[in-house]
Amino acid sequence: MKVILNEDVKHLGELGDVKNVANGYARNFLFPRGLAVPCTKETLAFFETRKAEIEERKEQKRKDSASLKEKLEALEVVLEMPAGANGKLYGAVTSQTVADFYTKNGYEIERKRIEVPGLTIKNVGGYTLKVHLYETTVAEVKLTVKGQEDKSAEKPAKKEEKSSKAEKAAKSEEKAAEAPAAE
Repeated sequence: MKVILNEDVKHLGELGDVKNVANGYARNFLFPRGLAVPCTKETLAFFETRKAEIEERKEQKRKDSASLKEKLEALEVVLEMPAGANGKLYGAVTSQTVADFYTKNGYEIERKRIEVPGLTIKNVGGYTLKVHLYETTVAEVKLTVKGQEDKSAEKPAKKEEKSSKAEKAAKSEEKAAEAPAAE
């Protein structure tokens, strides 16, 4: 069934696009939510009158994505992740990790728009990511993954301290128990 979109629909198209979709998808999802209308002569004529407005809106999106591209390329992504001595990460850097970084820095970018080489990064080092913004606008972002010091080496030392304290307490209890017995 041919429909004309009233709004931008994720994974389908933008306002004013004529799309061919399944009948059930149109009847059960698009029409009840007001996201699309059936493609008829009348609706085509109506959207032809709004064509200039729609093109202006798309042009504004292109300008916004171009300025966002410049901002993203200027910002270097530096992530600190727990890593071993050989530089291998205990976890992995994924598109979600990078999206969280951008959210902390005031940019709303969906994780699906971030292309990580090999889907995950498992070693420290420098990488180049691609962020798909709008239509063919793609920002190439530099990513630096740094390893945090391994804190697990410090934990056994603390355990030894605790065990030595426990041993001292046990020895003092033994001495206290022996003292009354000697009298």
